[in-house]
Amino acid sequence: MVKSPTLAFLCIKSLKFQLLQGDNPIPDLYELPSELLDALISHLPALALQNFQTHMPFKCWDSYESGDDCLISGRKRARYDVLGNNWRALFTLRWPELIDRVKLPADWQQLYWEKHLQNCVDEAAEVAMRPTFSGRISSINVSAKILRYICHEEHMNSQKCVCMELSFHFQTFGPYLRCLRLPNVLCVTETSELLGTSKLQTLVLRWIRSEKHVEPLCKLLIQSRETLTSLEFVHCKLSSNFIGAICASLHEKDIHATGIQRFCIKTSSIDIDPLAAPSAFISFLNSGRSLHSLHFCDSQLDRHIARMVFSTLLDSSSNLSSLDLSENNISGWLSTFSWRSVVGSLSSGKSLQSLCKLNLRGNELDKYDAENLAHALLHMPSLESLDLSGNPIEDGGIRSLISYFTKNPDSPLTDLNLENCELSCCGVIEFLDTLLTLKKSLKFLSIADNALGSEVSEGIVNSLTIAIESLNISGIGLGPGGFLELRRKLEKGMKKLSSINISKNRGGLETARFLSKLIPLAPKLVSVDTSYNLMPPESLLMLCDSLRNTKGDLKRIDMTGNSFISHETDHSSLLGEFQHNGEPIFVLPSSLTSHVPYDDEP
Repeated sequence: MVKSPTLAFLCIKSLKFQLLQGDNPIPDLYELPSELLDALISHLPALALQNFQTHMPFKCWDSYESGDDCLISGRKRARYDVLGNNWRALFTLRWPELIDRVKLPADWQQLYWEKHLQNCVDEAAEVAMRPTFSGRISSINVSAKILRYICHEEHMNSQKCVCMELSFHFQTFGPYLRCLRLPNVLCVTETSELLGTSKLQTLVLRWIRSEKHVEPLCKLLIQSRETLTSLEFVHCKLSSNFIGAICASLHEKDIHATGIQRFCIKTSSIDIDPLAAPSAFISFLNSGRSLHSLHFCDSQLDRHIARMVFSTLLDSSSNLSSLDLSENNISGWLSTFSWRSVVGSLSSGKSLQSLCKLNLRGNELDKYDAENLAHALLHMPSLESLDLSGNPIEDGGIRSLISYFTKNPDSPLTDLNLENCELSCCGVIEFLDTLLTLKKSLKFLSIADNALGSEVSEGIVNSLTIAIESLNISGIGLGPGGFLELRRKLEKGMKKLSSINISKNRGGLETARFLSKLIPLAPKLVSVDTSYNLMPPESLLMLCDSLRNTKGDLKRIDMTGNSFISHETDHSSLLGEFQHNGEPIFVLPSSLTSHVPYDDEP
């Protein structure tokens, strides 16, 4: 026998349907007792909840918004939380995989509709890319897959459903839009109309490659330039004319500054004549006390364009804090600079004095580039992070860095990445010895993927005794002998060490013995990566014994790629014993890869 619905259920169903229409709901709705009103809110889909808030009389907001008296009235605070909690519940129901990425405190209503509109855009792009499509973007129907989250099926099938077309969603929820990814197929004039009520702060463009995309884009940029702070291009082909038009759109007439704080071009191509660069682009690079982050990552820059960008920035008065020129081929880009003229420019308060982060990863830089860079670094007095990984600078390059530190012992540099730089043991030992003389120690250092061998062990131990917080020595060829030497040299405590990566070193059992001695000496150690070290079964038990005798903060020990687990082995008890916030500390290899050793041979 089917149970009859309750009167409360029928009332909520009727009110829900009325709220979905978008018409003004009956005023008496907001006069319901708080218990009934809160119960109604908890049953509303997103569109009904939106209409409930939109039509809420002003006098009712006093019960749902925080004010000074909310600190006294717990009841008002609880009622205020009802709306936010329900928006969070709706967000979690629809995008459970994103909930942990949201920074708190959060405006869940704004986040919900922003993510919803992005889903609508992604779906509309798929429709617009079909060869048979010839209609208006705004008239594209939103699928039932999306609509079922914001209104129930009974409403979707009724004649009063007004939310079928894309235009409704942007007209209704556009004011909540702050961030948007837009593919080229939607870079049309009509899109500017759809985004007329939005207040875009971040815009990511994909596959912009022809003039038919650039002209509507410029219209959108002009429309959004009062609020836009971040602009990114991915998989785009940008000619000199395109870049000039885009940069010109970011300037208001007779005003040289823009509000753009982050400008990024990555996995794209830039075609600019360095001797005839667009004036709007040069003006944009010079424009900005607001410009903090400039990225040209994997953008087919050559040394001439890189030189032009760098020299323009050098003479600008910007407050740039992050410059990324990674994954390009710019060897020789600093070779023609006259550092005497640079010193002269410092007296006028210009140059890259505000730069905190410089990424030059994978740029084919050699030892001569490193020498020129060492001179340039002297004129970046605020630089804290430098990434030179993937550049064959060799020992000659690292000695140039030694020269920089020797001349600048007060350097603020705290993060240095020298991964895969074709360094030798001698050069690295000399560099590590230099670090011991600095007034301010590095917090992060990576010398991974350089063929250093076991002889570098003593230098590594010495570096651990200073204030290094994160060390990456993955794949440097330590072997069992290297880990044995590391263990023998360990004596002093590593008070600040929080993470260490010793993976891919083929250390075998000596890896576990080294860690067993390190863990008690590093009370702040949080993360260890010891994957692919040919560790035998007894390694796990050895580390467990060390953890039992240590009071530390370890959250993760990555042991994947080792051979101590098999189909027959049950480690559930150990995983249950060693946990952090309900998650196992040990990350063990899967049975499919447990007996496959890591091969780092070329």
